[in-house]
Amino acid sequence: MSDDLLSGSEPSDYDASSIEVLEGLEPVRKRPGMYIGGTDERALHHMVAEILDNSMDEAVAGHANRIEVELNADYSVTVRDNGRGMPVDPHPKFPGKSALEVILTVLHAGGKFSNKAYSTSGGLNGVGSSVVNALSDVLIVQVARNKELHEQRFCRGKPLGPIQVIGAAPNRRGTTVTFHPDEEIFGSLKLKPSRLFKMARSKAYLFSGVEIRWKSAIDDGETPTEATFHFPNGLSDYLNEVLTGMSTYSERPFSGKVSFEEKFGIPGSVEWAINWTPSRDGFIQSYTNTVPTPEGGTHESGFWTALLRGIRAYGELINNKKAALITRDDMLTGGCALLSIFIREPSFVGQTKDRLSTEEATKWVEQSVRDHFDNWLAADTKSAGAILDFLVLRAEERLRRKQEKETARKTATKKLRLPGKLVDCSATSREGTELFIVEGDSAGGSAKMARDRKTQALLPLRGKILNVLGAASNKLSSNQEISDLSQALGVSLGTKFNVDDLRYDKIIIMTDADVDGAHIAALLMTFFFTQMRPLIDQGHLYLACPPLYRLTQGAKRLYVSNDAEKDEWLAKGLGGKGKIDVQRFKGLGEMDAKDLKDTTMDPASRKLIRVTIDEDEPGETGDLVERLMGKKPEMRFQYIQENAKFVEELDV
Repeated sequence: MSDDLLSGSEPSDYDASSIEVLEGLEPVRKRPGMYIGGTDERALHHMVAEILDNSMDEAVAGHANRIEVELNADYSVTVRDNGRGMPVDPHPKFPGKSALEVILTVLHAGGKFSNKAYSTSGGLNGVGSSVVNALSDVLIVQVARNKELHEQRFCRGKPLGPIQVIGAAPNRRGTTVTFHPDEEIFGSLKLKPSRLFKMARSKAYLFSGVEIRWKSAIDDGETPTEATFHFPNGLSDYLNEVLTGMSTYSERPFSGKVSFEEKFGIPGSVEWAINWTPSRDGFIQSYTNTVPTPEGGTHESGFWTALLRGIRAYGELINNKKAALITRDDMLTGGCALLSIFIREPSFVGQTKDRLSTEEATKWVEQSVRDHFDNWLAADTKSAGAILDFLVLRAEERLRRKQEKETARKTATKKLRLPGKLVDCSATSREGTELFIVEGDSAGGSAKMARDRKTQALLPLRGKILNVLGAASNKLSSNQEISDLSQALGVSLGTKFNVDDLRYDKIIIMTDADVDGAHIAALLMTFFFTQMRPLIDQGHLYLACPPLYRLTQGAKRLYVSNDAEKDEWLAKGLGGKGKIDVQRFKGLGEMDAKDLKDTTMDPASRKLIRVTIDEDEPGETGDLVERLMGKKPEMRFQYIQENAKFVEELDV
């Protein structure tokens, strides 16, 4: 690793007073899932993303142009930048503590609340650094600032001593963070060179002004051990690399970058690149302040709206009336897109920033992209015509399939031997319909009253279904629960499965929030993974999230999903009068129809978890399913031994 990170002027507006403290440190180690989404491989690598995002914030703010990411031999990670360096002076609100120590030991402490130090940032409100510190058995920070090199060491979130000056740094500036994820939290999981390599490369694509140097002491035989990333053309470079060797409907992608400052008078920008190809399925990868948003959000909505309105307007201009048939789904088919925005104070759904919810982003992105798309189509009529023809063809194909499905569904009750316990919905097309797979007849009774009769169907299961992993095919075909399920869905199993035959848009597993419910959900997910894999790949499978408690204080009512949330509200109150009444739901059957509708079934107020398979490591999902659900009890026992230490409370 190089030590020649150059010194430079240090703006006076980023010092200890820039670091605001909102609340004390929460028990991150006790409930890591609340802060990084779990203790699995994704959460482990999210730790690196949190530290890297802080360095990227320095680069985007114009204070750094180089970042180094190194995976060390002991599977610790070092991230170094040549930015301003974390403030090391005493914090005004915490006598005896440096600002650096506050950043790393106090949750919600950081320089990103007031916008004095950062106008846009990927780090989420000072949570990241302290969470990484809490979940690491070793964390070392070195800061080159004011021509001095400062260092402080931590273990599991606690300082091992005060910050110290360990030497002179006349020609260097910036922050270096080295951390080792704690095995008490993550067990035997190890950071993977391939994932970190992709992460570092994608950050360089997202900000053309930064150079990222990658180095790994771990050689996995596939990932380069050293590399330098710098992409002057940003996302268009990235897209061209992804589509290398594929035929596309335009020689050059539609790409661009627009400053929100110029257009709307606010800090921030949007950058995009998209092309259409017949060679692969479409995709969109979106980012906010360099942080991936795999579940999309308001910026994606604005982007697709701009493209849809633009292509329809172009069709109208050249008198192609069929252009009006094109929908957003058609645009997505074969459309390979990258979208990156930088905005101040982004709002996200969830702690791990998977979905952007800033409402204004829809308008900012749509208006920024739309003008450019109109001009691009008009300037390159050859590409515009090819893309329009492709999208019209897709729209006609979709409408034809929809018509066939509607005809099939109208006569489905006559053609299919639908299971007697299926409570079907009345909609004639698949679009917008949902099948809730519920546990037992009592839950089914509440759900029947809570559902929307037009779009929501119910299939009660009696007990646990067959563990299909390794089961003989004759066992599958003769099992009543599996037979009922496949008939209700209108599909066959295994190689005969065809996703186009699916009778519902969403399949939602709705089980009790207890051990038995979790086991039934695991059996069902195993069934879908082994017998109907495309159903998961195309985003049709979901888990419902019923609450565990209902809290009532006077006229105020609140539903919470775990003990930590319950304790938090009990401590601060609901804002009503009198004592807080706590009701624990032992099962869905105990909930009345109104409770079940408001918390678990109504699309306007419920929360669903979409079941996905990690695209980066698809083989690992199969390995995990085999270990947990396979015929070898010793593999299951080994997995439980390795992971049981994470289970602090077992509610049976």
